Amino acid sequence: MRNIWIIARREYKLYFISPIAYVIAFLMLLIIGILFALALVYYSNNAFMMPMGAPDVTIVTQPFVFLMVLSLPALTMRLLADEQRMGTMELLLTAPVRDWELVAGKWLGAFLFMLTLIGVTLIFPIMLNGVVDPGIDQGLMVAAYVGVILVSAAFLALGVAVSALFSNNLAAFFATLVVFVVFWWMFDLAAGILPAGGEILRYLSMQSHFYGSMNRGIINLSDVVYFLSLIALGLFTGSVAVETRRWR
Repeated sequence: MRNIWIIARREYKLYFISPIAYVIAFLMLLIIGILFALALVYYSNNAFMMPMGAPDVTIVTQPFVFLMVLSLPALTMRLLADEQRMGTMELLLTAPVRDWELVAGKWLGAFLFMLTLIGVTLIFPIMLNGVVDPGIDQGLMVAAYVGVILVSAAFLALGVAVSALFSNNLAAFFATLVVFVVFWWMFDLAAGILPAGGEILRYLSMQSHFYGSMNRGIINLSDVVYFLSLIALGLFTGSVAVETRRWR
């Protein structure tokens, strides 16, 4: 665990000196802020004509996870692919660090950065709670943010796994984006088209687990197990890829 924490702390600090991380964080918060302001204006102008009532935290969490699909590949592409490109992977492989510790540490560093960014977005529910009477649904907020955290953790694990397979950052970015699109959109789309196997494909879709329950205020054990399984799959795949490079 000590090795994992050392690697994670190093990666976490690197994000704060990386222009890409600052650009991604700025754009995500800017877009969320604009959408949040527009939603409040829309709801206030149509308060007497809208039967659904006041806005809730989903006006923040729903676009945020969508932005993660497009932005997180840029955060994960360099985690292991950059080490291979610069030739530092050999140094890491000769260090007294297990393969799974290296992969887990890289993932944890990126996850801590995303937790920081997710924590900043809490300012929007706090503001919303102040303008909505008698306040927002706290249970919905907790479930939705647990969903956001699990989605980000799963995406980052898959991104680390893809990064371990490449030595080119650009190739890792596009490959990761394809994987994210498949898990976020394609499985769900295929489930609605194919006459057979729809339930299996729908279970594999991240959208069904996030939008179908957590973003509605429901935390099911099956949803938690699904995301934890994706995290384990990503970390395992990344560890196998690193171990394969060790023996080349």
